[in-house]
Amino acid sequence: MMLPTALEGKPESLHTDEKTLETQVFEEPAPVEESEYPATRTIDKLTRWLSKWGVETQGITPTPLEQRTDPRMYQMFFAWFSANANILTFGAGTVGPAFFNLGQRTSFLVILVVDIISCAFPAFFATFGPKLGTRAMVQSRFSWGYYGAIIPSILNVISMQGYLIINCIVGGQTLASISNHLSPAVGVVIIGLVSFAVTFCGYRVLHWYEMIVWIPNVIAFIIMLGVGGKSLVQAPVADPSPADAATVLTFGATLAATVVSWSTITPDYGVYHDGHASSLRIFFYAYLGFLVSSVPAHLLGAAFTAASVSVPSWRAGLGNGNDVGGLIAAILSPTGGFGKFLLVLLSLTTTSACAPTLYTVCTSFMTISSVFAHIPRFVIAILSTTILIPVAIVGAAHFYATFVQILSFNGLHMKFKSVGTSLHVFPAAYRPSLPLSPPLALSFCAWNRNGGLGP
Repeated sequence: MMLPTALEGKPESLHTDEKTLETQVFEEPAPVEESEYPATRTIDKLTRWLSKWGVETQGITPTPLEQRTDPRMYQMFFAWFSANANILTFGAGTVGPAFFNLGQRTSFLVILVVDIISCAFPAFFATFGPKLGTRAMVQSRFSWGYYGAIIPSILNVISMQGYLIINCIVGGQTLASISNHLSPAVGVVIIGLVSFAVTFCGYRVLHWYEMIVWIPNVIAFIIMLGVGGKSLVQAPVADPSPADAATVLTFGATLAATVVSWSTITPDYGVYHDGHASSLRIFFYAYLGFLVSSVPAHLLGAAFTAASVSVPSWRAGLGNGNDVGGLIAAILSPTGGFGKFLLVLLSLTTTSACAPTLYTVCTSFMTISSVFAHIPRFVIAILSTTILIPVAIVGAAHFYATFVQILSFNGLHMKFKSVGTSLHVFPAAYRPSLPLSPPLALSFCAWNRNGGLGP
């Protein structure tokens, strides 16, 4: 099976050695003939014009080894540190006390255990970006086959779109908490448009953005601890009511889903980085980026939410448990105008997680079909944003219900990872051909039919 064809077009037969395989993987695609349709010609011209201005216009074409030369592997740390050191991860931590009625002690123990284990999964998949130069869902073809990979690609589009909804809700609520004249709907629109703008520019702008966007978030978290630390110390640590094993495990699974779901995103942000870099080095950069950001943000979210029962202003800010932004605004209210300034920064920097997620929605959609692969990424980003904003506006009124429902669906998404992960242990470049689609795809369907979708 010729690999460029297997990655983008229709599969053919391949029986070749590693050297020939590498040549075939990285050969330049044939030039695209100018379309006879006016709309398509206009898009082609716009794409070429954007390319001249530095906007990334490459789709899911594999990046040749000679173009994977970026030595800044530390970007793997900052990309995932920034994507998680924000109020979105803070919001995930609030679920334990707010939705599952857990206390500080139980929430903290679950967070520590889950984060230490689950952060290894997206870090592991991050190593395949520089090594293979292919997007995450394109890599799934080495596990599922060309046609079978349509299943995880569709699931990934739906799953990532769900996370975008959650992210925009939290960012929009936080922005709306600054003033009574701003509604969560307006905040959602602003967050969605800013995320689109960053994604529009592409890979290199995303990495530059993630290098700096973490700074205001870390400052705000430190100030929140300084302002509310006394109330945290005085808050009860025990569970309000005895927690059973099912509740604890469900919270742990919910938390793990927010971390492990990055596994289908991380390979996309290494396809231009040094292909000769040590896999262990890439792994530890990514693992530390996830761990050092996720653990503190989750712990802060759980701590402040659990303590809100004994702090009237925090409880009022949280409302009926559906307004994470209102809770953050209540915590920062003693700082006056500076606190509102921090709220603006915290809300706008939620794009540090939204932008890479939206980027992967585009590349996953392009992997579904060779027809979709020819649609420019910015066009798919426009469509995704158009769907995202109205759904997030509706979901903002019921944040925790929306959060849990989306993550429940993503449990299915996690299962396809577990089915195909073992095949990723052996890099695709060392396999002589792609597998046939039916075996893994049918086994996945049979597994779900016989209880894989159960609780």
